[in-house]
Amino acid sequence: MAQPQGSLDVDAAAPDHRPLADRMRPRSLDEVVGQEHLLGPGAPLRRALEAGHLHSMVLWGPPGTGKTTLARVVARHSDAEFLSLSAVLAGVKDIRAAVERARRVRTAEGRATVLFVDEAHRFNKAQQDAFLPHVEAGEVVFVGATTENPSFELNNALLSRVRTYVLRPLGREALLAVLERALADPERGLGGRVEAERAALERIAEAADGDARRALNLLEIAADLAEPDAGGRRRIGEAVLAQVAVADVRRFDKGGDLFYDQISALHKAVRGSDPDAALYWLARMLDGGCDPLYVARRVVRMASEDVGNADPRALRIALDAWEAYERLGSPEGELAIAQAVIYLACVPKSNAAYVAFGEAMEDARRHGSLEVPLHLRNAPTRLMRELGHGRGYRYAHDEPGAYAAGERYFPEGMPERRYYRPTDRGLEARIRERLEALRALDREARAAKGAPPEGR
Repeated sequence: MAQPQGSLDVDAAAPDHRPLADRMRPRSLDEVVGQEHLLGPGAPLRRALEAGHLHSMVLWGPPGTGKTTLARVVARHSDAEFLSLSAVLAGVKDIRAAVERARRVRTAEGRATVLFVDEAHRFNKAQQDAFLPHVEAGEVVFVGATTENPSFELNNALLSRVRTYVLRPLGREALLAVLERALADPERGLGGRVEAERAALERIAEAADGDARRALNLLEIAADLAEPDAGGRRRIGEAVLAQVAVADVRRFDKGGDLFYDQISALHKAVRGSDPDAALYWLARMLDGGCDPLYVARRVVRMASEDVGNADPRALRIALDAWEAYERLGSPEGELAIAQAVIYLACVPKSNAAYVAFGEAMEDARRHGSLEVPLHLRNAPTRLMRELGHGRGYRYAHDEPGAYAAGERYFPEGMPERRYYRPTDRGLEARIRERLEALRALDREARAAKGAPPEGR
């Protein structure tokens, strides 16, 4: 069984060969770079900690945004014991061992214990439930770190006992500050031994893409590759970076929140008739490794949901783009998807078909298995004809204007509904005009028969 690890004074006890990213971990709230919305003056987490209100929490954010570091800083600021578990390796026995240790610390020293759980979303429901009585009793201060949406990955019982804080990717200036601090710090960093051109630092910051750990790892690799001068100092410039795999790796999780957030942004940009933003989000997804066929399927959905009959060509263009990608693959087929996205973003929009279908489905479920009226039933046999199937049906093509004015097609006992309400945009404007004219004929025909004036 993996034993929980107590807090260490990492400045004194850790060996010198620790990675630069670990050596440069902030030791206090003031040393944390970024996350001003949580730790800036008057921000909620800082205000709570400065008031001495140590509490259980979940830290949710992308990799390299400081979740582990913040948990350590919180424990140190509150003079609490720090225990760490990884949900990848630990189980219920490890949780019990950590709680027992926390009890001993409370009894012997009167100090609280911060139990940090990395990758908390990897614990199953039973393992998450194991924390509940101990968090409720205050035996441990639970601090969970997760890159996944807690609403989906953590159970409600645990979420109700903690506060959730969202950590954001570090901006360019924050990453530059992290790199410059590492270059200047002679004790934990590279101070006095390594210099770097500003352009090189900017390139590293851009490649890190909001991830402080990645930025420091790239800086350390570059420092190792730089040749020392006569005085033993190393200088990082473009020539050195050419030897480092400083590839721009954008954040994209094929099954997580970033994936769904980006496809949501693409869909909303199309719906909002912004072809440029739609293209940007399409490029972000494809560049991040998203399956183009998934995007193609979603584009077909957009064509029906958001364009509909305002421009029926949109659906055909979306299907053509899907087929083009299946035939050509990447990168040629991606251009067809981009073309479809642009078209959908530019044409008139209507969700009338989407809304109509949803309302019809709701009625189908609510009204149950209503029988088909006899005059609408098929009558392929004599018995069926004798039973009245099809009797009184009016063949529309034999009626004036190919329209059986006043005819009713809903089940008996169910009021007629108008699900489809065309907009005044695109082709639907003409569709609306035609439906209004046909409904006028219905009203006239029913009035002549003395029937109720309901119409289609």
